[in-house]
Amino acid sequence: MSRLRGVLIGSALGLLAAGCASFPEQPSPAEWSPAQQLTPQAGPRPELPGELPPSPQGQQPGQSPTPVPPPQGCKDFSPAVVATCLDPVSGVALIDVNQSTGAVTALATERATGRLLRVTKDVDPVELAKFEVDATTGGGLTGLTLSPTYAEDQLVYVYVTTATDNRVMRIAPGDVPKPVLTGIPKGASGNRGALTHDRTGALLVATGDAGNPALAADPNSLAGKILRIDGSGQPARGNPAAGSRVLTSGLRSPGGLCVSGDGTKTWVTDAGTSADLLYRVDAGKPLGDPAWSWPERPGVGGCAAMSDVVWLATSATPGSLSLPMSPDGSFNGKPEVTLDGEDGFGRLGPMVALDDQTALVGTVNKTPGGSPVSSDDRVAIVVRQTGGGNGGRD
Repeated sequence: MSRLRGVLIGSALGLLAAGCASFPEQPSPAEWSPAQQLTPQAGPRPELPGELPPSPQGQQPGQSPTPVPPPQGCKDFSPAVVATCLDPVSGVALIDVNQSTGAVTALATERATGRLLRVTKDVDPVELAKFEVDATTGGGLTGLTLSPTYAEDQLVYVYVTTATDNRVMRIAPGDVPKPVLTGIPKGASGNRGALTHDRTGALLVATGDAGNPALAADPNSLAGKILRIDGSGQPARGNPAAGSRVLTSGLRSPGGLCVSGDGTKTWVTDAGTSADLLYRVDAGKPLGDPAWSWPERPGVGGCAAMSDVVWLATSATPGSLSLPMSPDGSFNGKPEVTLDGEDGFGRLGPMVALDDQTALVGTVNKTPGGSPVSSDDRVAIVVRQTGGGNGGRD
C-alpha cells in the first residue's frame, strides 16, 4: 500500500462530542448546472494506517515486506485496519485523523443491528445511536453519509428500514435522531438505500422499489428513485422538476451511490432482476441502459468515483472491481478484479473514496457464504491497484 496523498477531512474535524448542533439548511444552486464545490478545510498529511511499516533492519530495497501476522481474536495486525469484530458493515465515513499519532477515526453502521458506531484502531467501538430496524427484507440500516459541512455542524445522515417504511434520519451530537424524510415505500424486497451528497451540498438518496417495479416508474412515488433533497428533506433547489425530489428513476435495490470529485459524474449500483448493474446518472432522465452489467452477480455494491476509474466493492465474491474510465465518463477497458488475494479483506460492502487512490471500506464476511477471520467484520483503508482478472458484461 502507498501513502494516502490527501485527507479530505482536515484537522478542523473533531470527534462527535456532547452538545447539541443546530440544523442549518444547506445552500442550494439556482439550477442543476455545476456550482462551486463545498470543500472541507485541508489539513496536514498524516501517516495513515494504509501505509506499510518501515522496512526491517537489513532488508534491501525491492525486497518483499515482512508478512503481516494473522489476526489473533479481535486484534488485527494489518496497519490498514481501523476497526474489528463488528457485525457486517453497511456504511462507513471518515471523520477524523489525529495529527499527532495518525490514528484514524471513522463512523460505521451495521445493517442488521441498527448500530451507528464511532471506531478507532485498538479502541473499543462507541455506540452513538441504535435504530430499531427491520432487516428481514434486505433492508435495515443500509445508508450513511456525513453532512458536507460536517466540520461545522457534525451532522450525520442514515437510511433506515423501520417496521412501516424506509426513511432518512439525521443525527446531531447530544440529540436524539430526527426524521428527515419518511414514507419511502417498504415491501417484501427492494428496501436497501444509499446516501451521499453532491458538491452543491444537496443530499442524494437512492431508494429501492419495495418489490414493486411499477413504483420505480411512478413519478409520484419515492420508491426506486434517486432523490435530491435539502437538509430538511424538501426538494433541493434546481431539481429537474420544480417541487419534486426526484433526480432520476428506475432502481430496484441500490447498493452504492457515488459522485466524482469534480462533481461532473454520479454513479449508482443496483441489483437488477438478472444482473448486477452500474448506472451513470443523468439528471431528469430515467436510468435506462446500464453503463455496465454483471450477470454472474458478484454483489456489486459500494462505489468510489475516481478521476480515471470507477471502483466497486463486491459483497458476494472477495475483492473489488475497477472499471478504467476516460475523462468523458466512458469506459475504456474491462473491469479488473483487485483486492481478491492476501492483500484484500474478503467480501466488501460499503466503499467511500478518500482521495483519488484510496478508499474506506467495510467488510461483510460474516454474511452467509463468507469466510470470516477472527477479527471480522472490519473497517479498513484500501489502496487501489491493478489486478489480473476481469468481470463479465452483457
